[in-house]
Amino acid sequence: MVNGSSGLVVETSERLLTASEFQNLASVPPEVEWFANIENANTQRAYRNDVREFMRFAGIHQAEEFRLVKRSHLIAWRKQLETRTLEASTVRRKLSAVASLFDYLCECNAVQFNPADGVKRPNQGTNEGKSPALGDVEAKALLEAPAPDTLKGLRDRAILSILLFHGLRRAELCSLTVGDMQSRRGVMHFRVHGKGGKIRFLPVHPHSLQRVSEYLEHAGHGNKPGNALFRPVKNSAGGLDEALTGHGVYKDVVRKYARALGLDPSVVCVHGLRATAATNALDHEADIAKVQEWLGHASIATTRLYDRRKTKPEDSPTFKVSY
Repeated sequence: MVNGSSGLVVETSERLLTASEFQNLASVPPEVEWFANIENANTQRAYRNDVREFMRFAGIHQAEEFRLVKRSHLIAWRKQLETRTLEASTVRRKLSAVASLFDYLCECNAVQFNPADGVKRPNQGTNEGKSPALGDVEAKALLEAPAPDTLKGLRDRAILSILLFHGLRRAELCSLTVGDMQSRRGVMHFRVHGKGGKIRFLPVHPHSLQRVSEYLEHAGHGNKPGNALFRPVKNSAGGLDEALTGHGVYKDVVRKYARALGLDPSVVCVHGLRATAATNALDHEADIAKVQEWLGHASIATTRLYDRRKTKPEDSPTFKVSY
């Protein structure tokens, strides 16, 4: 095939798509394109369920019917969600899923406006009481809980150190490979794969560097950059080269040692350790804009939820009263 204006020449034999495949892809509905563009598997699963839920509520059976949706439909759905005593964050996510779909439909000129625009969402509120930060004594005890003389103990000590000194999300921790530990300007960094495919580089805390080094020395895969950094230490079904799962991090690491220390396992979760890291950094006067980048937050408003410097019990007027 020759394009006379550009001089581009493409041989038919070089074509990877058949004519039929090309036509099929050209006719993919924008709703399907939107879904395929969501990279994070957890977000994809949640958004798919959220959009399906809205479709059931609104009685949508065909993709073309999205073009008939008005703001009033979204407001009615929001009110229905609020009657189910869902967390405010869950309602916000469900509305965000539908809003994201309509944003994409607008970009494709499939609809003229986004009916989710102007639909009030529940206040984000605060993380206080949901994923409360651990105190210093509890955090130190958790760091020392795993045994230092077993492979599993060495792995878990490294995992807890990374969570408490770097505030990674569960998925970010599990996606780390050996090759994601990189020296930049003479300082070791983690290359973190965050939400939305965003990459950020975090300097490795000396405490974590020592623990990861000890773990890799005993695990034996420190010279394999493509391997998952944290792997199962035993698996009757095989798969020891696969990455430790997010559920495994919670169940076999965080919850296990929380219980051993007598901490409430329903409170001490992976996100609670992220909250602990963020709160600790802010308490020690870290710049909040830098903490935002460090945590991978898109909005600094989310980071402010962890800033509890104005709500310290010891600063309460209660302790200023004297008779």
